Amino acid sequence: MYFYENSRIMEAYKIEGTEFTPTIVFDLKKGPFVISGVSRPENASEFYEPVIDWLKKYVENPLENTEVNFKFDYFNTSSLKYFLIILSLFKEIEENGKNLKIMWYYDDEDESMLEAGNNLEELSELEFEYKTN
Repeated sequence: MYFYENSRIMEAYKIEGTEFTPTIVFDLKKGPFVISGVSRPENASEFYEPVIDWLKKYVENPLENTEVNFKFDYFNTSSLKYFLIILSLFKEIEENGKNLKIMWYYDDEDESMLEAGNNLEELSELEFEYKTN
């Protein structure tokens, strides 16, 4: 899908999740951006590089308000590197004076996923809001 908004033409970025890879929906019209499910791709670089390429284009001319929802059931350590790259791109949006909201969803019985969110928040130097599923 292509559309014109705020002097930009962009295709919404969507990937259907599998048992190894997350669902990703970055749709400027429907927002918020969502990354959810499981992230343990066999080749994290091959999976995440197109996501990062799309985000680099978005960062050049983002919307005034960007919300990103992370809703993971599980992710492996190779995914973590790419989450930090993705978060650094979102940080650029905030540093350029646009509004950014990061939501981290977790199961209230999954303390390790809450801790993972806390660690990513600290490493990215972004402020997260936390919600239980």
